[in-house]
Amino acid sequence: MDVYAGGIVTGRKDRRLFRRSWLVALALWFNVSAIGVRAQDGAREIASAPAIEAPAEATPSESPSGLPPQQAPAGNSANAPAERQVSERQLPANFLHDQKDLWLFPVQLAHGHHWLPTLVVIGVTSGLLALDAHDTAYFRRTSSFNGFNRVFAGNITMSEILVTPGAFYVAGLIGRDSYAKNTGLLAAEALADSTVLSVVMKGVTRRLRPSDIPPQGNFSDTFFRARQSPFSTSFPSGHTIAAFSVATVVARRYGAKHRWVPWVAYGVGGIIGFSRVTLQAHFPSDVFLGAALGYAIARFDVLREN
Repeated sequence: MDVYAGGIVTGRKDRRLFRRSWLVALALWFNVSAIGVRAQDGAREIASAPAIEAPAEATPSESPSGLPPQQAPAGNSANAPAERQVSERQLPANFLHDQKDLWLFPVQLAHGHHWLPTLVVIGVTSGLLALDAHDTAYFRRTSSFNGFNRVFAGNITMSEILVTPGAFYVAGLIGRDSYAKNTGLLAAEALADSTVLSVVMKGVTRRLRPSDIPPQGNFSDTFFRARQSPFSTSFPSGHTIAAFSVATVVARRYGAKHRWVPWVAYGVGGIIGFSRVTLQAHFPSDVFLGAALGYAIARFDVLREN
């Protein structure tokens, strides 16, 4: 499919500016939906952080795993953030609640909340968009990452992402570890939430992948041109948003006691994101936005307090 049929049209610069304005508005909508941190949740976390002490007479409800503190699994910690309850029966309702918060969050923005993190992410994404035409060409020319690309091919990395929630769930069942089992459920919930957001954004923006652009094609005018299914377009990176949503659940659940866990979880997510650039499947801006959205969905939606 030759998406550049017709050559350079009159008024390309005006059209490009219009599309970029459209893109900023669209990015604003979707970013605030996932990135907005609830003010009341943040206030509770800050207020409770200095006073986290195990009472002398602890009750079973004080452990996120549902067990008394002395019986809590090794992955849990007294310093772990409080999280809402999750179970197989509650999972569908939790997912619907996530989606409601996700898509209605711009109302909070209209009330003047959470502008700072939103503007930071939009600003970085916009800067990377401006550089995409320059840095992507390098990865088109170089063969330095051929070995890396074979190890981190798209089907391999997506399989690893999908297996992770199931692995925690099965391990929890086998070991009778409710904390690990619930981690698997929460990771699956985050994965589902991020997939819905990613597919909608891809369907609206219809951005070409770098590999779709001819060797001498225009890397600057890529939005609203793809004609394939939403799963096959570029903005944001589906692999990256999925990887960081799962990584954030694991890092937050186990990082308080095992400090190496966040390094491994986010490190793997970062490598997966980088592989999408070297494989010419995504632009750097696609990867950054996917990482930001994946983190925000898991951190502030899935792992929020009740």
